Amino acid sequence: MQAETGAPLTPDDAAGGPSADSPRASARERRRNAALIVAIGAVWLLLDQASKEWAEAELTGRPPVPVLGDLLQFRLLYNPGAAFSMGTGSTWIFTVLASVVVVVLVWQSRDVETPAWRWAFGLLLGGAGGNLTDRLLRDPGPGRGHVVDFIELPNFPVFNVADIGITSAAVLIALLALRGTPLAGAQATAQTEEAA
Repeated sequence: MQAETGAPLTPDDAAGGPSADSPRASARERRRNAALIVAIGAVWLLLDQASKEWAEAELTGRPPVPVLGDLLQFRLLYNPGAAFSMGTGSTWIFTVLASVVVVVLVWQSRDVETPAWRWAFGLLLGGAGGNLTDRLLRDPGPGRGHVVDFIELPNFPVFNVADIGITSAAVLIALLALRGTPLAGAQATAQTEEAA
């Protein structure tokens, strides 16, 4: 069967659209991968920012509030440094680094097909984005804003929901790396086997 131009029909023409292996389908799948990761990150960022708004409204000027006795308390603190209050005099450096991390994660997210890696990227994106939002929008000013922390465990620095996302992502990434789980999942594995 031939097209009106006299050229043979491609698989896309015969099927009435792009095939699963066509570049257009691949681009659509890459956009879908990125959209899923950005959605996970956006939900985590919103949870983080909502929890920080709650913490400021409910905990400002109050002593630590016991939730589970001494095991879990809410204590409002403002952190000008990185995780665990490191580098408190270099807030702008962490702002730049967090911005780079967010951009790289969004760019690389197009190539992530494995669901577990999507969650890792999404949680890391949401966590980095949550603390970056604080640095950009909170006092004492853009790029120098202090991160809101309010969750306290015994013998552990006070942290927030964004930090939970970052830590969970780090653990998940370590597990996936140890298991040798590829970013592109079974599809990439099949392509590698075919090439060999």
